[in-house]
Amino acid sequence: MTVTRRTLAAAAAALAALPALAAPKTRPLIIAHRGASGERPEHTLMGYRLAIAEGADFIEPDLVPTKDGHLVVRHENEIGGTTDVARHAEFAGRKTTKTIDGQQITGWFTEDFTLAELKTLRARERLPQLRPGSAAYDGREPIPTFQEMVDLAKSETRRLGRPIGVYPEMKHPTYFASVGLPLEHRLLAALKANDLDSKGAPVFVQCFEVGALKTFRTLSKARLIQLVSREGGPADLPTVTYAQMTTPAGLKAVAAYADGLGPEYPMVIPTAATSPASTRRCSPPASTACSATSRAWPPPRAGPERLHAASRRPSSANAGVRTASSAALSEALASINCPAGSPTVIAPARSFSRTSARLGAERSAMGGAPGGRLPATCSSIMVA
Repeated sequence: MTVTRRTLAAAAAALAALPALAAPKTRPLIIAHRGASGERPEHTLMGYRLAIAEGADFIEPDLVPTKDGHLVVRHENEIGGTTDVARHAEFAGRKTTKTIDGQQITGWFTEDFTLAELKTLRARERLPQLRPGSAAYDGREPIPTFQEMVDLAKSETRRLGRPIGVYPEMKHPTYFASVGLPLEHRLLAALKANDLDSKGAPVFVQCFEVGALKTFRTLSKARLIQLVSREGGPADLPTVTYAQMTTPAGLKAVAAYADGLGPEYPMVIPTAATSPASTRRCSPPASTACSATSRAWPPPRAGPERLHAASRRPSSANAGVRTASSAALSEALASINCPAGSPTVIAPARSFSRTSARLGAERSAMGGAPGGRLPATCSSIMVA
């Protein structure tokens, strides 16, 4: 397991575990979290296509099962917020309340629908007020299966002449096992069917739970990523916290079954809640990449969002432009061998392209930088 230590500076863990796929060491992998989130509804084939067009090396799906055992791509198994299911009168009786990982959730759930039934629904933007541009694409595509997403990655690999990998997350594996729909063997079958069950294959399997990854380690040769968050702990180990897992002893234990670590971004990037203002100032103050204020960017957000390393081409016009970073972030960037003095920008992953990062109304709505374009950079921290 490759973990660059100082307070979880593991942003480059996935890259370090992938020497065969990473082209030059100065170009970390770009991982499209849920697709081109903010520009297209999450977890749709059109969102993944756009992310690939913008330079993504890997496309990241969250996987949940259907009633008849197919793996489909949704952020959660509750689909009321990401599809038009509420408009389907024939499914009104499927609305229910369930307890998942200790939380009561009301809505419609993938495990109560067959794949054929889910295919009658259409995807929609989860945050339409925050992402009106993405919401304009509501209703255009159905929920994709994991196989359809893998097929897209393969076809784009052939078309572009460069590898496009997949970065699936097993969602709520303990819960799904409890209702007779375990994820591990289903995912294993999909990887084997697509020649992805090897260390050198363009795939990483990730999960917030520990048991599922340990089980998968015994089944598959694919590389595994343990996801961690600032708060809480894995749902399958109620007496264990992520804080314990990210101590030196905890990391040593994780290294026994996982190849990398996926931390929530404030564990690596300083925010208003985690670091002094002096570590958040832009340098030089006149930088067009960010405001020389004490506001942290990206702003704190709830939920176990992951941090990944991303790359941009250097731009001579933007030489010297650099956002401030914590010692941990600097160490993470150094670990991926980015040339000294290269411009670095911190911004959310959504809307990144290979040569620029677009900031629009969504960024302003989140309290971040004003709309416009950030400069092309050699190295960026990509936060989904």
